[in-house]
Parts: sequence; structure tokens; C-alpha cells
Amino acid sequence: MPLGHNGPSEHALSDAVAVIIAGGSGTRFWPLSTPRRPKQFLRLFGERTMLQHTFDRLRRLVPAERVLVLTAERFVPLVLEQLPQLPKANVIGEPAGRDTAAAVALAATLCRARFGNPTMIVLPADHMIEPVEAFEEAVATAVEAARAEEALYTFGVPPTYPATGYGYLEAGRRLTGETDRTAVERYQVLRFREKPSYSVAKEYVASGRYYWNSGMFVWTVDAIMREIERHLPEHARLLFPLGEEWGSPAWNRRLRDAFPRVPKISIDFGVMEKAERVSMVKAPFRWSDVGGWTALSAFLRRDAATNAVRGQVYGLDAQDNIVYCADEREQVALVGVKDLVVVRAGSRTLVAHKEKVEEVKKLVETINAQDAQGKGRWAADVHGGGTAAVV
Repeated sequence: MPLGHNGPSEHALSDAVAVIIAGGSGTRFWPLSTPRRPKQFLRLFGERTMLQHTFDRLRRLVPAERVLVLTAERFVPLVLEQLPQLPKANVIGEPAGRDTAAAVALAATLCRARFGNPTMIVLPADHMIEPVEAFEEAVATAVEAARAEEALYTFGVPPTYPATGYGYLEAGRRLTGETDRTAVERYQVLRFREKPSYSVAKEYVASGRYYWNSGMFVWTVDAIMREIERHLPEHARLLFPLGEEWGSPAWNRRLRDAFPRVPKISIDFGVMEKAERVSMVKAPFRWSDVGGWTALSAFLRRDAATNAVRGQVYGLDAQDNIVYCADEREQVALVGVKDLVVVRAGSRTLVAHKEKVEEVKKLVETINAQDAQGKGRWAADVHGGGTAAVV
């Protein structure tokens, strides 16, 4: 459905279904993110959480009754609390973490059972995208093309620097069609590239043929189910029959029995890299997966010494630091330091060098395990009354 110059009308893609994947653990955002409330449920920007922002971007495209959220079973109440517009049946709790291919396969069979053969818009719950109007145009373009071509569509983001933390898409020939919008470009995807070294990433950016892989997808239910059957037969065998059980008393039991037995693999590795008909929309919007504190800093205000800050931050001979306070009234003072990440969240504090901050994931796994056990190698500090751990 064409969009007007002022953006889409109410529910411009009312016959599509949006699937939000919201099952991540978000360990890179410790101490703000915890096992009970990971990244997608946090208010990193403004008064809305990442999940709510994702839902908000869809509000003019797809009606709430055609938005599904797949999340960990323990997060179902939190999703319903944050998205009260959703019917309860639209929040699907996964009994185990089996990566994105399992989530997509389950969503596809549920869409088949409930809606027939709609076009699916698959979005992670924790990305930053702006402006919304450009996102709407890009999604509408992908939906129209996926319907017409029965191809698997993704969104390629023009790289702004040689990122080593993203996968890349190599674009082939430009695709054209009668319904194309002049402002949104489509391309054949020649191949997927894994996260490159810095030197290779520089070559990708210089070539102009490579795009960041956004991890967002559009396809018809028929198209993705065919590819899953072809490339992930065990996913199809275990999960596709669940569609026939939807709404029955046996649904929860069958889901809990089948889902944990599915092989753990991403939809990129399992399907997208192997499928023959893969295309992309060149993203006309600003995008970030906000994968950690360094990525988040791009959305924080900067002081005169190029520190990225949230909260009341004071610096003396302190440059290029990232400081984030969950409570913006908190005060943090920096003296004579550079390239640090300092995060305050309740009773927890993180201090790390920028070059090492991604390694916080390793430390958090230990912290979470010891918290769950209520014991571990934590020992009282005799002098200060605190605790410490060796990892």
C-alpha cells in the first residue's frame, strides 16, 4: 500500500504481521541490565523502554492484534506490563533460549495457524532507529517486494565507519519494480560476511558495496517456512506441528516439550546465508543495535571535554569518558582520567576502560551465577565491610 507524502495512514500494512524478538539477556549493559530486567526492558532513551520504542515504530503500520512478541517465558508478564495494548495470546513465552531461528520458526507456524500467509515483519526489540517516517517507508517497500517476489528481505545499513562488531551484506545489482518508491532502494544480496577485522572492515566501507546487517527481516510465511524446511529440517519437524495445537489445552505442554530440543542456531547462519533468493532494502534511516555502552554513547549528550554523559557529571582534566547514571540526579566526579566507562545503577557500579568494556559480559556471567547460588568465591572485605570476587 503506497504511503502518502506525510507518512502512512492508520495501519497502512494492516494485513501484515509484526514479530518482535525480545528474548535477549543484555549482559553487556550491566549493571543497568540484570537477568530480571535485560536491555530490551530498559529506559535507555527518554521515558519509553527499548521494547516500547520498537512497538511504537509499528503503531501506524500494523494493528496491535497483529503484533506478536516472542520472549523468554519468565518475561511474559513484563512484556504485558510494558505493552498493555497487546492481547495476552500475542505474547509467546519460549521455555528455553534456542536463538533466533527457533523464534522465527515458531512465529511462522503461529502466523500460519492464526493469519494464513501474511507477510511477516521480524524486528529485534532492542534497536535504535530514527526517523520513524523513514523506517515506515522502508518497511512498506520491503513488504510489497516480499509479497511480489516471494524473496527473503533484510535491511542493509550504509556503514558510517569500519565497524568490527557487525556482520555485513554484500550488495549486488539494484532491483526495480513498478511499486518502488524513489527514495528507497532495493538490492540483491550476493553474500553475508561475518564480523570482519578492522582492516577488512575498512575495505568494505571503501568499496561502497557492503552494508551492515541489521538483523531485521521481511518475508511471507510461505517463503520462510519453505526455507526452514529446506535448511533446518529439525526446526520444521519439531516446531511446525505446534501450529496445529494453537489454542488447544495441549499447547503449552507441546511447546515445553518440543522447543528445548530444537538446535540452537541463528536465522542468519541457519537460513539467510544459504537461501537463494535474498534481497535487501537500503536503510534510509539511522540505525544502531545499541550493543553496549560504547554504542550507547552516540546517543548521550557531550560535554566540553567530549565526555558522553547522563547525570550530573563533573570533570577536571577528564576526557573522552562515558558516564551513565540510571538516576539522572546522581553526581559523578572525574579527575585526571580518560577513556573510561562509568555506570551507576542502584547499588551497582561499573568502572572499565573503553577497550575492555565488552569483556564485562564474562564478569557478569560469573556474578549472575554466584548470585543465583547465593554463594561462591565472594568474600567479605574485613576493612571495608564489602564483598569481592576473583574471576
